Amino acid sequence: MRRVMNCWIRFWEIVAIIAYLASSSAFAQQANVEAGKKEGKVVVYGSVVPQAMEGLHQAFKKKYGIDVEYWRGSSTQVSERALSEWRAGRPGFDVVEGNRGVQLIMKEEGLFAKYVPPAAEKFPAQFKERDALITPWRVLPISILYNTELVKPNEVPKTLDDLLNPKWTGKLSIPDPTRHTTTAQFLRNLEKFKGDKWLDYVKALAKQKPILVESLAPVTTTIIKGEASIGITYIKYIKQYKGPVSYVPMDKYLTDPNYMSLSGKATHMNAAKLYIDFACTPEGQKHIAEDGEFVLAPGVYPPIKDADKVAPRMVFMDNPSEEEFKKLMTGTFRDIFFGK
Repeated sequence: MRRVMNCWIRFWEIVAIIAYLASSSAFAQQANVEAGKKEGKVVVYGSVVPQAMEGLHQAFKKKYGIDVEYWRGSSTQVSERALSEWRAGRPGFDVVEGNRGVQLIMKEEGLFAKYVPPAAEKFPAQFKERDALITPWRVLPISILYNTELVKPNEVPKTLDDLLNPKWTGKLSIPDPTRHTTTAQFLRNLEKFKGDKWLDYVKALAKQKPILVESLAPVTTTIIKGEASIGITYIKYIKQYKGPVSYVPMDKYLTDPNYMSLSGKATHMNAAKLYIDFACTPEGQKHIAEDGEFVLAPGVYPPIKDADKVAPRMVFMDNPSEEEFKKLMTGTFRDIFFGK
């Protein structure tokens, strides 16, 4: 009897796999190039700094003759704008780019249409969503960044625990976890390293009186300006911002995959599909990697020292639910960082 049951279980597993592959192929259709050219432009809301997207956008325009209208904000700001427009019945975006946490929130509200860009079909399966509503295209490892003129080589912190040294009190910058979802996600995922003591670490970090900024990008500018000596942010920013800044090589890096999604009400539907697909091609991946991004195309790395050693050490973050995000940001972290 047990053998029969195992056979049936295996049978339905195979059926499920076939159904998934069939559904993915159904949505992995080439966009209509001529229709996309006639639409003339694509409107993208994204979290990547504009200077890092410039090479990708210029290459896309050269290939298709389609302009890219790009609005940049933090992942939280991108989500808030897209959701606000959607709820008002006036979505102005064709493509939304951002981290997994906010993409899942938007997906649950029905903002996206199913689409699998053909160029992404060979990306690692661990990043793909079976419902074909969000497309992975890059990953974002987080480390400690520091001002190379203010921090002596023998003082460079080696671990997150080193940030708790009293000498960094008031000299450390992080995004405000009550306003920035990725930072809230990062702090919650410290449980992967610290187990039940993760919250004790967050409380100790708050006692360091960190300089709180709106998102991860301003952490880097705060360090470069000398307003802070060190900070927690993306490794990629040492390439994307000019100044005396470097990153700390660590054993493990909490990392967040980022995704692109097609609007369910895109005004420029074909241009949007072409854009997402191009960003996932080896050509597109190389353009974005040249500006410091860690991408999913095999063997493609940003021009950052030891970038090839970062990838094997990435630990991917779990995503709190919308309810847990709200509890963390408006309750737990507000009490820790702003409580009396």
